[in-house]
Amino acid sequence: MDGDQPKLSADEYHADRDARRAAAAKAIPDYPEEFRGESPIRVNKLGHIVYEVMDVERTAKFWKEVMGFQETDRNELGMVFLRYGADHHAIGLKPSNAPGRPAKGTALRLEHLAFEVDSMDMLFKARDYLKANNIPVAFEGRKGAGGNTSLHFLDPNGFEFELYWKMDQIDDDGELRPDSQFRRAGSLEEAAANPLPPKRW
Repeated sequence: MDGDQPKLSADEYHADRDARRAAAAKAIPDYPEEFRGESPIRVNKLGHIVYEVMDVERTAKFWKEVMGFQETDRNELGMVFLRYGADHHAIGLKPSNAPGRPAKGTALRLEHLAFEVDSMDMLFKARDYLKANNIPVAFEGRKGAGGNTSLHFLDPNGFEFELYWKMDQIDDDGELRPDSQFRRAGSLEEAAANPLPPKRW
């Protein structure tokens, strides 16, 4: 691992959290009953899952020692990213505020499930389609670990899904993109205008 990703400021963290909460609150009561036009979305593969856990270290140990995954990265929020192939991550573990196992009828949260698409153009078309159909978009742009450009949106139940393009690929040496090459982006336009340098590390 090369080192820590560039730090997310408290304002950036709260803005992201608030946008997700607002999108989720709107998703269930306001979700469209019918969809206009043909969806442009074509998924290549199920990419990764991010979920909340009570004990990140214990859960990371399970994924590494029982399931044979490799730890790729950690971020300033305490998240751990694990992989089994070249993609930067297939599993993201996010710390939960839950003090112990949830009571019956409650559960830890699945943060999001992600699907890979072919191109940045697909993300733009998907965003246009989602917005035209009043499907809540929770985030667009580029965040942290993996360097992928993404579009997060919600289903009728308020569950969050991600379409992403161009995740960093990790070789057998496990080296990550240097921090100096990383650029967060708050929109698809910003991500497209400021692409990450091609892999040369």
